[in-house]
Amino acid sequence: MFKKIFALIFLGAAIFMSGCSDSADVNDSPKTAQASPVAKNIPNFSATTIKGEPVTNEIFAAKKITVVNIWGTFCPPCIAEMPELGEMARSMPADAQIIGLVCDASENSPQIQKALQITQEAGANFTNIVPDAQLMNFMAGVEAVPTTIFVNSKGEVVGRAIIGADVEGYKDELEKLLKQ
Repeated sequence: MFKKIFALIFLGAAIFMSGCSDSADVNDSPKTAQASPVAKNIPNFSATTIKGEPVTNEIFAAKKITVVNIWGTFCPPCIAEMPELGEMARSMPADAQIIGLVCDASENSPQIQKALQITQEAGANFTNIVPDAQLMNFMAGVEAVPTTIFVNSKGEVVGRAIIGADVEGYKDELEKLLKQ
């Protein structure tokens, strides 16, 4: 009986961790990929932020490059990098912005309150979106969080995806993309 309980606990932990980055510490080296784990274009969407404000894919049109951080309220590396992301957002060049996609939140879910608490405590006051069905489909290829992608003003995914917490990597990729 004890072996069965242990196996179930181990299986549950493995399933829980599969949704998070495989790096246990935000200082671990992230994985990078040349191809994005998501589709090549952001779909048309109509969602809300964690503060309940409406948002559509038009959010990308205002800036040359948008850093899109896909994260979850259950993910320790995601939460740990929030203060740095808040700092990054405050020091963004005029032609760039950062937004978050809260992968485990949905309309009226308790994760929205948790995301609000996490971002407020971290001083991460950038836009965080509660995905609608179109954004959930868009994120279907994401195997671990945080995953950060870069989107141009046309809603096209550009540059390389960064899997794992790596704010310096995000800044480097953003700088490279802004120069193009």
